[in-house]
This record gives sequence, C-alpha cells and structure tokens, in this order.
Amino acid sequence: MKSLLAPFKALSFLGRQPVTLPIKPRPAAPTYRGFHLNDWEKCIGCGTCATICDNQAIRMVEIKRLPTDPIEGIKPQRPAIDYGRCCWCALCVDICPTGALALSREYVHVSLDLNTFFILPDEKGMHGLNFSKGWSKSSDSDLLDLERQDMPELKPEERQDSFVEIVKGFDDQTALLEASRCIQCGMCHDACPTNMHAPEYIRAIWAGNMEEAVRQIYRTNPLANVCGRVCTHRCETACSIGRRGKPISIRWLKRYAMDKVSHERIKEIASEDKTTIVTGKKVAIVGAGSAGLTVAYDLARQGHAVTIFEAFDKPGGMMRYGIPEYRLPYDKLDEDIDVIQSMGVDIRCNVRISQDITMADLEKDFDATLIAIGLHNGRSTRVSGTDHPKVYSAINLLRQITLKEEIDITQKIAVIGGGNVAFDIARSLARLQRNKFNEVNVVITALEPRDNMLADESEITEANEEGIQLFTSRGPRSCVVKDETLTGLETVQCTSIFDEQGRFYPKYDDSDVVFHEVDMIVEAIGQAPQLEVLDEELTERLKWNKQGRLIITIDGRTSEKWLWAAGDMVEGPDVIHAIAAGHRVANSIDQYLSRQK
Repeated sequence: MKSLLAPFKALSFLGRQPVTLPIKPRPAAPTYRGFHLNDWEKCIGCGTCATICDNQAIRMVEIKRLPTDPIEGIKPQRPAIDYGRCCWCALCVDICPTGALALSREYVHVSLDLNTFFILPDEKGMHGLNFSKGWSKSSDSDLLDLERQDMPELKPEERQDSFVEIVKGFDDQTALLEASRCIQCGMCHDACPTNMHAPEYIRAIWAGNMEEAVRQIYRTNPLANVCGRVCTHRCETACSIGRRGKPISIRWLKRYAMDKVSHERIKEIASEDKTTIVTGKKVAIVGAGSAGLTVAYDLARQGHAVTIFEAFDKPGGMMRYGIPEYRLPYDKLDEDIDVIQSMGVDIRCNVRISQDITMADLEKDFDATLIAIGLHNGRSTRVSGTDHPKVYSAINLLRQITLKEEIDITQKIAVIGGGNVAFDIARSLARLQRNKFNEVNVVITALEPRDNMLADESEITEANEEGIQLFTSRGPRSCVVKDETLTGLETVQCTSIFDEQGRFYPKYDDSDVVFHEVDMIVEAIGQAPQLEVLDEELTERLKWNKQGRLIITIDGRTSEKWLWAAGDMVEGPDVIHAIAAGHRVANSIDQYLSRQK
C-alpha cells in the first residue's frame, strides 16, 4: 500500500520554491579529496607522484629554477595534474617524500572552463582561492618509512686498541628493510658525481638478486668495495626520504651487495661487457690511485693496452696510504684492484717517474699518457716551531702506519686540523698510544666551530668515544720549544675563518690563548701533489694558472696533446670525484686514440 502511494507523495513537492546552488567552488568535509595543492617550498621535483599514479594523471613539467633552490637535491620540475584522468585516490599525497602535496577542501560539481582539467597546481589551489587542506599526509596515511636501519659496529672498548674494521655490515633482514625504504626517485643518481645507478641496485637488493645489484654497481664504479665504505655519499644528502626522515643508507647497501657475492663471480660480472677487440694502442698511467685505476679499467675494457706505473710497493694510492684500515680494510681494496687487473691492466709497482723512467720515455713509448698522482705531500701551518723534529705531517704518519713502520709514539699528542685526515691520524695515534701506554692523551685543535666541522660527523662521534679531546674555533699560534725540547702547542681563539669575499683569512682573539702540554704535534691542514715527477722541460711546456695548478680541460686534457691529468692532484682528496673524473678522461683518451691510425 505504501509503495502505491509513494508517487503521489512526490507530487507534494511541485508547489515548493526550488533551491539552486550556484556553480562555484566551495569547501567540503575536513578530509575531502578535492583539487591538488603543491607547496613549492617543499616540492623537490622528484617525480615520485607521477611514478605512483596508475592513471598517468600526473606528469612533470620543467620550470625555471627557483632563486632559493640549492644546486643539488631539487629538480627544476613540478607536477601537472590531468583531471580527466585523476581518480582522487591520493596515492600521490601519501607517497610524496617531502609532504609538499595535499588535496584541498575545494568542492566543485561542474566546471564551465574546459581548461581546468589540465593545470599546474600551486599552493593556492586550482582557483587560487586558498581553500584549506583536506586530505594531506598523516602518520596514518604516510606510505614511507622514515627511520633508518642502524649499522652495527664495534663498541669503543672493542675497537680502540686495534685497526680492525669498525663497521660490521648489514645482515640480510636489515638490508631488506633498508632497501624497502627506497622510493626509486633517482635524486641520488643525479647527485652522485659518477651518476651511479643506486635505485637500480637497491631495487635488486630488495628483490634478493645480489648479482644484479653488483652488475648495476659496476656500470659506473670499478671501486665498489672502497666506495661501499669510505665514499662521501653525496647521494644520501640528496635522498628525498631525508627531507623528513633519515636518508637511505645507500653506501652501506652497496657494501652489503658487494660482500654477498663471491669475488670470482664479481670478476665475471665486471667483464661481461668487455670488448674482444684489441686496438693495439698503448696507454701509460702514472699513479695507481682511484682516478688512475678507473681510467685503466675503462680503457682496458675498450681493448687498449694499459700500463700503470706506481711508486709504492702496492697499488691503491691515497686509498691505501691515506685511509686507516679500520675504515677501509686493505683486503677489500685489493679485491677491487684485482677486478681491474683481470681486465688486462698491467700494474708495475716500485717504479718512480723521473728516476726509473721519465715522462719523455712515456711520451715516446705510449700513444697517450695520464698523470694521476695523489696528494702525498702534507702542508704546514708554518707557525713558530713547526721545523722541530717532533712536529710531523699527518700524511707521512698515515703512510708509515700502513707500511707498519716504527713510529716514536709519545704520551701527549696534539693534532692541528679539523678534516677527516686530522681525525684519521688522531684516532690512529690514539690506538698506538693505548697499546704502548694503556691510555689515550690526544687532542685535536680545529679552526672551525663545532657546528661547522669539515670532518664527517661519524668521525667526530667515534673519536670522542675513543677518548680524543676536541678543541674547536682554535688556531695554532706556536709550537713551544724550550732547550730544543718540544713542550706544547699554543692556540688562540679563531673568531672568523673567511673574509667578506669568501677567501681564507682567519682572524683571532689574541686575548684568548690556551697552552696544550704535548710532546708531539701533527699537522693535518691540507695536502699537495708531488709534482717533481714532471721534468723541468715538460713543466715549462705545460700551462699553469696563477695558483700554480695545472690547466686542463673538463676531460682532463693538458696543453700537451698526448698528456692528461686527473685524480687528487686535480679534484682534491675525494674518491668518488676521482672516479668520475677517471670516466671522463678515459672517454677522452679513447676518442683520441680512435682518431689515430
């Protein structure tokens, strides 16, 4: 009966005044999924929103780089939304690593403007009416894991008297969890000087395919064991996950993959793309450091005959003679070098240029030559007393420790410098000091304030755990010598390091002087190349800038058509930059050789 009367009930509305809502934007429920908002101050252009969109409703469009954008970590792109495809699922909001994207409370039934279905949204919304946020990232909807997996390492009491490697490495479960945090945005790839395929090898780790991970690593890095331990990991600085949480442990995941695959299998993977063609061209490389080894690896894989001349008894350069073994085990360095030698590279150690062979000989006997020597000379502060025999160079001492040469260790030591080399030598001497005296009395004095140190934070933390004292914002005034005996180091407070033009010009407060009672001082304030390998005639022919640096092209070529230069002597002490330079130089040399008949 009720259903029969229902149509007559509808007739009762015929006489009522109609209510028509105008077609205009209006706010909806607090968590409504309206049109997109994008906070340009937070957006880094990573494109993760576009990647996750199943409807392909988002594409990244180029914009002019914002004046406030840093050089690294932000792409000049922003997402554009095609509302003909968008289904308002909000996955783009939930995956956004920076929290830049949100959906507004802007509610529209119909739009009369056909152009509104493809827009470049900004922080004001589609209509520019500043509607408040509706659906936005929250702890319940966030798809990202912002917490980094801890890297196990030896406790201070387990490591402070030995040179055993501190870092233990990830286990399988920890590596899987860490790899699962990666959203494959590729920001790390862009930031890496070698453009390593980090997203690809992290994805392979997540999939459990360690051989594929190694294959992706060797696409751009022939020193993978080294970089898995001591790389400056600029990739992690650019990691989009690090915008709100802790960046992915990209370096440690590289280490994990390399440790999971046998050395013999790694050699097979590295040789997969090696050409079988023998070009008959010969290349000489002076220096078996990171740049020289990289160039040798690339050229040998392209069929050229490569010979490296190394002054020391083992290859590795500053990687072996400048980095302590507790940071870089030398057996892992040897594995990387063995892979390079397996490509056919001939490494001749204990050969000194200008003594055993000259640059003129290399010019005559080889089709191309690369000089890739490291920074094996230490710089001095040249303050009063630095000529005393108890004042040492950090670089020389680190080399002696590697060679296991006897060092006259004392009970009270001061290290001048605030970079990684200063902490490396301080921590190395502290180990020797503890073994000899069963105690540590090492101080580091650095020009920089604590919040602007040059050394890695991990180095500073671990040095403190090992009993080393740090004095910041202090510069050396004099090495105090009485009756020919070194008695201490005077430091003065540093009030500023650079002048208005950004040039190194430290200023001091002479009223704040501290006397450090020590009987041994180590200078770790910089390094210089040993340019004496270049004979006088060649030095005259080469072009130099006003600072005394060799003038080269972006590809490392000098003014001499047969000679290239790369490595620490050009780039400074950084393994990954030397590797990147090595790839550029190898490509330049290969092109040069291919033009020769």
